[in-house]
Amino acid sequence: MSSCLDKVMGNLGLDDMIVAVSTPIGEGGIGIVRLSGKGSLKLADKIFLSKDGKKPSRFKTYTVHYGHIIDNSKGRGVVDEVILTVMRAPRSYTKEDIIEINCHSGIAPLKKILDLCLFNGARLAEPGEFTKRAFLNGRIDVLQAEAVLDIIKAKTELSLRSALNNLEGLFSKKIDEIRENLIEIYAHMEASIDFSEEELRGLRKDNIFKRLNSVKNEIEKLISSSNHGKILRQGIKTVICGSPNVGKSSLMNAILKESRSIVTHIPGTTRDTIEEIVNIKGISVALVDTAGITDTDHLVEKEGIRRSHIYLENADLILLVLDWSRRLNKDDLDIIKRIKDNRKEVIVVINKRDLRKALDIKRIRRFFPKSPFAHISSLKMTGIDKLENEIKDIVWKGKTPGPGFIGVSNERQLDILRRSALDINEAIKAHKSRLPMDCISAYVRASIESLGEITGHTITEKALDKIFSEFCIGK
Repeated sequence: MSSCLDKVMGNLGLDDMIVAVSTPIGEGGIGIVRLSGKGSLKLADKIFLSKDGKKPSRFKTYTVHYGHIIDNSKGRGVVDEVILTVMRAPRSYTKEDIIEINCHSGIAPLKKILDLCLFNGARLAEPGEFTKRAFLNGRIDVLQAEAVLDIIKAKTELSLRSALNNLEGLFSKKIDEIRENLIEIYAHMEASIDFSEEELRGLRKDNIFKRLNSVKNEIEKLISSSNHGKILRQGIKTVICGSPNVGKSSLMNAILKESRSIVTHIPGTTRDTIEEIVNIKGISVALVDTAGITDTDHLVEKEGIRRSHIYLENADLILLVLDWSRRLNKDDLDIIKRIKDNRKEVIVVINKRDLRKALDIKRIRRFFPKSPFAHISSLKMTGIDKLENEIKDIVWKGKTPGPGFIGVSNERQLDILRRSALDINEAIKAHKSRLPMDCISAYVRASIESLGEITGHTITEKALDKIFSEFCIGK
């Protein structure tokens, strides 16, 4: 472990005992209060009474015990009927002694048990502190810690599989391979400063920089796949837009397969945006039904249309809905112009195909020559599966990540890879400019240090705090 990380560990101090509620607060079947750190077993001795009368400090690791949480202060007695689990160091999530108390879920029992733990010497855990301790104690690296958060936030099977791959260390292994290769190149560079090429058989400068180019290409491949990682982690925001009464809300309901939006034949029924998360072909899609965009003096409708424009500005994908049974009108043309000016990805959805044709399709294709068209009937539920396939194709651009996908999942990782690639590129440029080797190797050393930030070989306390601030308390 690097001296940088040792310093971080020293500053944080891992001798204290932490506690947190690890399940959502509210009514439910089970709630969990988790303890970690030195003294956890002795604290459990004070508040847990097992059915057989034994103390938790005498329980074997990985054992589960039935009993009651007891409040001995002022003779208050039984707090709740619980199941207590013991996980002894180092074979636990944090590599510390862990006690997990499974009680009845509800504000009163969870708060009372948490208060008892705090009263008996534990402190409230910070967000993500259990996972932070797992990292600081060497059980996982930073990439794996971030994968824990990705698993919690996963909304599709594909995003879950990708996060699990990272948790298993597949991405970490790839980064370590690149970093070790760079370290070896750096060592050769440093050696070439002190020895002639004749003395360093097989380590000619041309060979060194050929390997450096190869490493740069590996990093750039990871950078190019970052969009896939972002989609898996965050999903995409897809806005359904169009003029009034073209069937936007009907399309929303058809994709969701439920009546989420109010549908009537009256134009302007939807006056506010409605947003739902839906899994479309393995992609988490934040689907937004917007108010029909038109000229109006109605105060409420104007506010709904204003919000529709904001959503269009921030959309990743736009579903432009047009009515097969009517000609393009001024509202349609205004919307088309706005969408083209935004330069967003667009799928043109031709709705109401069950009615008589009046729409000039050739004219619309002139507006969107490169965009896919989907012909549907929201009322008859036809063409929806084809539309979903079009969404999948336009998102993945024909390259759907497989179950073995590994790669960048957040901006922190992407920023570090870009910095690392930039330093390598500067080293190559310096070589072509015939600069001294010690100047060139400085760029390579900077690239190595940057890659170390991804997995945590080189990390600051401030960077750690930022990473784990996204976690909930209790994880």
